[in-house]
Amino acid sequence: MMRGSRYRGRGRTRSWVAAAVLASAVTVAGCGGQEVPPPPAGSSTGTAAGTPATPPAGTSPTGTPGETVKADDPAPDEVLVEVNVDGGIAGVVNQLVVRQDGSYTVRHGTTSSRHGRMTPAQVAGLRAALEDPAYAKVPARPAGEPAHDGFRYIVTYKHRLVVATDGGIAPALGRVFAALPEGGPPTGP
Repeated sequence: MMRGSRYRGRGRTRSWVAAAVLASAVTVAGCGGQEVPPPPAGSSTGTAAGTPATPPAGTSPTGTPGETVKADDPAPDEVLVEVNVDGGIAGVVNQLVVRQDGSYTVRHGTTSSRHGRMTPAQVAGLRAALEDPAYAKVPARPAGEPAHDGFRYIVTYKHRLVVATDGGIAPALGRVFAALPEGGPPTGP
């Protein structure tokens, strides 16, 4: 019986804390539209439970002044674009993955891979090609017959998949290919 009594008061404590938080919110909301001043410089911005509060305006979540991050900004290691290539005379199965920060990985088959990093200007050029309204109009599937011993390209950008084959590459997709690192899609064995 002693064990059960040890936990008996926790529910009441949580209820009391929840009521206190609610009362604070009602008090702040009822201040006639007055803004609550921020805490003084040098004071803790964390909450009583030890979790950090929202960083001040003009700082990133890491607290770096001047670096702002919007809520919809992708993480640096999130994939920007993925290009899979298969076919050709050698029957390649290759992949290029470019991340938001410009780092990329090229895989040839299952045996080798290499890594690199695009410059900020190159990443901006690739983003511009991907965001071009003409690219959004590129058909999702090739219209004609594939070229014999040609390559098939599968491009994934923002959950949109575009499949193209040699001989049927739309100009907007060609601009994306030209902006990719290492001269375009990985077609070598």
